[in-house]
Amino acid sequence: MRIDRGLIRSAWAALALLTGCVSPQPDQATLTPVDFQDLPGWQTDRVAEALPALLLSCKHVRKANDATPAWQRACAAARDVPLDDETAARSLVEQQFQPYAISNRGRADGLLTGYYEPQLDGARIADEEARTPLLARPSDLVEVDLGSFASDLAGRHIVGRVQDGAVVPYWDRAQIDAGAMGGRATPILYLASPVDLFFLQIQGSGRVRLRDGTVLRVGYAARNGRPYVAIGKVLVERGQLKLGDVTMQAIRAWLEQHPDEAAGVMAANPSYVFFRQLTGLSAEDGPIGALGAPLTPGRSIAIDPAHVPLGLPIWVDTTDPLDGSPLRRLMLAQDTGGAIKGAVRGDIFFGWGSEAESRAGAMKQSGRLYLLLPRP
Repeated sequence: MRIDRGLIRSAWAALALLTGCVSPQPDQATLTPVDFQDLPGWQTDRVAEALPALLLSCKHVRKANDATPAWQRACAAARDVPLDDETAARSLVEQQFQPYAISNRGRADGLLTGYYEPQLDGARIADEEARTPLLARPSDLVEVDLGSFASDLAGRHIVGRVQDGAVVPYWDRAQIDAGAMGGRATPILYLASPVDLFFLQIQGSGRVRLRDGTVLRVGYAARNGRPYVAIGKVLVERGQLKLGDVTMQAIRAWLEQHPDEAAGVMAANPSYVFFRQLTGLSAEDGPIGALGAPLTPGRSIAIDPAHVPLGLPIWVDTTDPLDGSPLRRLMLAQDTGGAIKGAVRGDIFFGWGSEAESRAGAMKQSGRLYLLLPRP
């Protein structure tokens, strides 16, 4: 996702307020301090496995110049812990952080979903097997940081284009697919189908395998600013799927089985994502999240930065979507997403490959989140 330094700054400004007073405004998260022993499953997680992700958060928050003194102290201590020392890692977290249960208007339970990095087939030049363009950021797309105009709007922005001297909303998905942009966005690659493109836009990053075996990494460059609409809900409302059957795999199967109706259903989601080619990432690296750090499978989570500052540790208490077993572990808030809205809302990054796809596609679990704030 887009790295928004203003958003990071506003989130850490909120953290500075919360560390002094844990009674935020009614439309924000409510934080209740708890002990580590109150965290479900705290004794069973391999906390040391989250340490590399924590160090990445430390690195990228420091780059953004938004670290509080308490965060700086916690990061300094983390850098001294051996990566495979479970006892030292657990002691570090317990000494440097205070856990808080997150609730929203008195409700502690929220929704946990999942995402992954897909691998798709593509080509540099359009041909019979790959003709759906993967578009770069349009030349006329503008992003306005509203905080530059009013301090009470810090962290908020709008996306649009300039028309007759005024900023107007950017074209929606249906208009873009119909060619409204003209030549304002350059294709960086071509994919096999519009359905492949649609799901790549939902995930925000991916790996594209070319005919010669080369694998290119692509990531989020910009969004058209339109609201995200889940087409699974659209298919349920139209009677095409039952609510209990909605998974990513079921939605993809329906779109591929109904090619004449697929474009109209996908157009019900007006949000459109543009991409850029990523360089300097190894095959073992995850995609780049909103924080600017590579995502770590099973340890990175996308959150709503209006409620949770990017970079911070989060304890997640939910269940595995495939077998229902407890999924309780330490994660890092390192990404955002157009559909991730609310205080008790998270999207777990499961990695790449078929297993990650299966787990992410089925993930739609109830769960609870605990924010770990650096001790003052």
